Amino acid sequence: MRIELKVPEVGESVTEVEIGAWLKQKGELVRKDDPVVTLESEKATVELPAPESGTISKVLKQKGEVAKVGEIIGYLDKDGEAADPQKKAEVNPSAPEPGPQAKPPEARVMPAAQVALEENGLRPEQVKGTGPGGRILKEDVLRTAQQVSQAATPAPAPTAPAAAPSPALPGREEEVVPMSRLRRTVAERLVEAQQNAALLTTFNEIDMGAVMALRKQYGEAFQQKYEAKLGFMSFFVKACVDALKQFPALNAQVRDHNIVYHNYYDIGVAVGSGKGLVVPVLRNAERLSFAQLEASIADLARRAKENKLKLDELQGGTFTISNGGVYGSLLSTPIINPPQSGILGLHAIQERPVAREGNVVIRPMMYIALTYDHRLVDGREAVSFLKRIKEVIETPARMLMEV
Repeated sequence: MRIELKVPEVGESVTEVEIGAWLKQKGELVRKDDPVVTLESEKATVELPAPESGTISKVLKQKGEVAKVGEIIGYLDKDGEAADPQKKAEVNPSAPEPGPQAKPPEARVMPAAQVALEENGLRPEQVKGTGPGGRILKEDVLRTAQQVSQAATPAPAPTAPAAAPSPALPGREEEVVPMSRLRRTVAERLVEAQQNAALLTTFNEIDMGAVMALRKQYGEAFQQKYEAKLGFMSFFVKACVDALKQFPALNAQVRDHNIVYHNYYDIGVAVGSGKGLVVPVLRNAERLSFAQLEASIADLARRAKENKLKLDELQGGTFTISNGGVYGSLLSTPIINPPQSGILGLHAIQERPVAREGNVVIRPMMYIALTYDHRLVDGREAVSFLKRIKEVIETPARMLMEV
């Protein structure tokens, strides 16, 4: 039985997707719920699972092509049945069955090599595998692609004798790669934020000694009890909720000629993924404990790297935290995620000399930055917001005492 592979609904207002990599190829057996192909929308990358076990019989849309929601992009034959049932019915049952034919063994293609095959328009049989057991590796595909490109280059027409051109210097090759739909959308939204909001950034610095001491004292017991590592992000989420309650304009947005104040705190946490930076949202962060925050953040970060985040986990959000410190950033000016009015940027912790009670001491310091929409937030509110974050992190008992 032939089963249609259709583009599913991938979110509100999304009407079309871009076909990503086909994870299963024509003629390949798949099991029910195995991912077959990746679909890229302007908001997220999702995987289309196989509705039944069977064999991929036809691929209608290739990588990079656009398909509308509900459009058929391929076919799957259930339980490996013939690709064309009509032709199967036309076969004369009295005719002798053909004898078995020798079939060349199929080369095993590694995942990275499969992507490279699709990008260069090559077939596995064109590539000689050098991996264990003849497996085709990514470098095998790239080598073959270069050979094909050189062979396809036409010889120059004869001309009058001239000085021989200098050979091209190695390492100056160029690669043109189309932007993914997600990357294009990120770019558009960043430009939109710059053009449509009055952005300003203010800075402060925090002594991280108290939080680091708490993590050292209780980190092991916390992990044993909750099976989650006690990180820094949960402290900053708690601190942000505290500060947003005092300065609600940073938890608001401009809608037409109105200001919409949110009486809930959906905190977006920027994490790196296989497709770039994404911002999954911690819903009702004010209701979550440290353990719940850490478990949620770890789960979102893991699924972001695997491109398995759900679309609704990336939508909404009333305020965002971006931690460039994990990549070594010492200072930066983050850009808000429209239509939000603020984003907190965290940076690397460095031991620096600071003055304490007339003495110079070495303390673990972190710069923090708040970018805000000046249409909603005054400078006094922004500075006071960062000052409150500093107070809460430097004296974390405030989170329990609510003072």
